[in-house]
Amino acid sequence: MPIKHFTLSSLALVACLWFVSACASSRPPLPTPEAVDLEKFMGIWYVHGYTPILVDKEAHNAVEHYYLNEDGEVDTTYQFRDGSFTGEIKSYTPTGFPTEDDPSGARWKMQFIWPFKANYVILYVCGDYQSTIIGHPSRKYAWIMTRDHVIEDADYKALLQKLEAADYDLSIVQRLPQDWSDESERLKELEKVGTSAPLVER
Repeated sequence: MPIKHFTLSSLALVACLWFVSACASSRPPLPTPEAVDLEKFMGIWYVHGYTPILVDKEAHNAVEHYYLNEDGEVDTTYQFRDGSFTGEIKSYTPTGFPTEDDPSGARWKMQFIWPFKANYVILYVCGDYQSTIIGHPSRKYAWIMTRDHVIEDADYKALLQKLEAADYDLSIVQRLPQDWSDESERLKELEKVGTSAPLVER
């Protein structure tokens, strides 16, 4: 099945949602790790929990891929099947900009469409870089991700508790369906990419 890239209208929608929430936020800063090794952070992450918006409210088998390019920017691909496990594949390709004045490497700006850049915070990453939580200062958006397409319920709940401790309302966080039993070829392709290149060509 062909991969459908974003349309200008959906891209603008995502950008506007992020931009408005970024401007409206007056909450205390989110906690972050003391230091994030960006090279270790790159590669494929499987999205298990998220705060859906219009363009991804029926996402299945979603992944986020990061590639650190030679300019120090992060080529990002958010990809998912829309509506079901056999739905059309959609891909969004924003660019991440790790904040230069943040020595932790945990605070980025994410640009979906010029000139808008939104806050993107690595709220948590475990020591072996196998699980992470991405947040937004407004506490309106969050993503729970791991390196594996399967997550145990107990592990998912533990990551939810970290969001709750960061003053998130957990009622806005939705479990994202993941079932790769009929997607072995796509799974192989995703894992093959690794950190060697962007998931989707720029």
